[in-house]
Amino acid sequence: MTADRVLELLAALESGGIRAILDGGWGVDALLERETRVHEDLDLVVALADIPLIYEALRTLGFTLHEDHLPVRFVLWRDSEQLDFHTVTFDAEGGGVQPQPSGGSFRYPPEGFVTGQVRGVSVPCISAPVQVLCHLGYEPTSKDAQDVLQLCRSFGLEVPKAYARFLGTGGHNKALQLPSHSVHRSHRGTVWRRTWALRSSHGGAVARS
Repeated sequence: MTADRVLELLAALESGGIRAILDGGWGVDALLERETRVHEDLDLVVALADIPLIYEALRTLGFTLHEDHLPVRFVLWRDSEQLDFHTVTFDAEGGGVQPQPSGGSFRYPPEGFVTGQVRGVSVPCISAPVQVLCHLGYEPTSKDAQDVLQLCRSFGLEVPKAYARFLGTGGHNKALQLPSHSVHRSHRGTVWRRTWALRSSHGGAVARS
């Protein structure tokens, strides 16, 4: 999916009154303010209550429901374009709580919602620390390693143990100080492949796709 297409889709959602926050690979590139690799899909964090508005806004563009894993996530599809929506309920503090397949929940903290850029256009996205947190708890791919190492380098974050081996031999890096609890979360089409490390706070999960 191209940068221009990302901006078109964000504009279509915004015109429909929908707050859509970049997550996943495009969220990483928005933080870095440059396109670093090819992206097969577009991951977005949206309000669970906005689902009818999302369907309406994107139906006119030819998108149809491809997967329904609500209230956790759903996928819309058009030709070769895949939009993966992670649905949350925003709380009074501005955090976003997402149910998990395991029965638990994941909370995006208020400070986890920041602003990045796609082709010089300001866009909402998930923060670097939360992005790194979301890349833990599963066997990383080369794409995951590229995303995490670039974020750590650009934002001064310590490289997690799971990614130190991608730095090459001789690298001695402290692990990013992250919580230990984890839950499973769906991602990338039909594959349930990510395990998100979470921190329990007042019965909720703090800091994340």
